[in-house]
Amino acid sequence: MSVSLYYSARRAQPLTDADSAAVERVVAARARSFPYDDEESLYLYGGDDDEDDQILAGSTKLPSDPGRWLPVTAHVLDSVTELRRAVGGAEWHVHMDDVDVPWDESEGYALPGMRDAALAAELGGLCGNPGEQAG
Repeated sequence: MSVSLYYSARRAQPLTDADSAAVERVVAARARSFPYDDEESLYLYGGDDDEDDQILAGSTKLPSDPGRWLPVTAHVLDSVTELRRAVGGAEWHVHMDDVDVPWDESEGYALPGMRDAALAAELGGLCGNPGEQAG
């Protein structure tokens, strides 16, 4: 079973040239800093949808490896946070399957425990090589 993050932004005005340039900068910078070559990162759909007021939309399939789940989730949510801050005046909806991801003005998008180093280490220990002891 896979879990995905979904993100979209709506506003009455389409993206301006400045907005589009800001989106491209964020996407490029976040792609360069993504920690895994073999996992999905921030992915924006093409702009050819039927919904007139939707200016951005995308999704990311989260890894099945528990040791990568938190770093990928944090990276993608930080990317969406940067996008939201770069494109003003939009109504955003970010969710993980059926669960909305809350917005906080100072922290941006985050899930409880997402930056917990002990939890990340514990999850990473679940995926050790066969015969290795986690911990």
